[in-house]
Formats: sequence, C-alpha cells, structure tokens
Amino acid sequence: MMLHHRFLSTVLVAASLSMSMGCKPKAIRGGEGTENPDFDEGAMSTGLDRKDLQDLMNKNMSSLVASPLWAQWRGAAETPVVAIWPIKNDTTEHLDDQMLTLLSDMETELINSGVVAVVSRERQAEMMAEANLQQGADFNPALAAEIGRQIGAQYFLTGKLQSVDERINKERRVQYTLFLQVIEVETSLVKFQTKSERTKGIVR
Repeated sequence: MMLHHRFLSTVLVAASLSMSMGCKPKAIRGGEGTENPDFDEGAMSTGLDRKDLQDLMNKNMSSLVASPLWAQWRGAAETPVVAIWPIKNDTTEHLDDQMLTLLSDMETELINSGVVAVVSRERQAEMMAEANLQQGADFNPALAAEIGRQIGAQYFLTGKLQSVDERINKERRVQYTLFLQVIEVETSLVKFQTKSERTKGIVR
C-alpha cells in the first residue's frame, strides 16, 4: 500500500512538472520579414505603442507632403532649412523614449524627402540645453527665433500629443490626437497645421 501511494505521488508530481513546463512563456519574433508579420498589429493596452505613434506620424507627414507649403518648398530656389522642436506630451503617459523615437522618425522622413535640409537634432539639443529648455517644453516663439537664427533654421516643425480618457463601468476608451505645426522662424506665423487621431479601448 505504501509503495502504491509513493508511486501515485511520483506520477502526479511528474505530470504536474510536465504540464508546468509545457505552459511556460515562449519568446517569439514578430514584424515584417518574420514568421509573425502581424504581431505588432494587436493592442496590448490602451496606452500608445510604437505602431500607434508611427501611424499618427505617417498620417500627419502625408498631410504635410500634400500641402501648399510643401509645394512651395519643393519649388524654392534655395532649399528650406527645417528644425524639429520637441513634441509636447500632454497625456498622462510616460512616453519619453517613444517621443524620442517619434522625433527621429520625423527627422528621417524629412531628410529622405530631399525637399528640405534638416538641422541635426543633436545640435539643436545643445542649444536648448544652453537655454535651460526642457525636452517637453511648450514652443516659445521668442526663444525659437533666437535658436533658429543660431542654427540657421527657417522653419520649426513642432506639435503636441493629447488624450481624452473615458470610462464607463468596466469599459475604457482613450482617444489620442497628435497635432503638428510648421512655424516660420522669422515671423512666428503658423504656415501649416494638421492632426491625426487614434482610439484605444478595453471592452468586456
């Protein structure tokens, strides 16, 4: 009887270990060029992820390229010089790394267009640090004009990210808006403005 009991205990322990080993998390690779190309499509939370910001940026940049201002830049005798002012995060989310990636993506889009010359963000960051300007600070026309003159920028591309959070019972919906503006350094006039939107939600 004792041996039978020990045998059953051993079998149960082995089965338990087998089940736990079979259910352990598995790392997978996703994205373009992998066996899971749609892996990034699924939302894991109501927060903004890399794909959300990329989509928002692409929509706004497409609007800029289709604008009269872009046509003006394309036909200009001299290549316009553009600098990117940090995008202000007006949401409650901590998105420092994501916002830096967003700025880099915007910079890449402008550079690869061949239509404008783009001031290095590293050089601009140095100037902003000297002026004790925080990364997420509001656009300051007077300070921007001073920095623009020193770095040779004629235009600043800037904007802000905002959100509206709604909750009813156990459901939640967060609406995000990314605004983009092009501001002429010399006059502080808004030469172009657009926005794109993304909604994330949790439903039961």
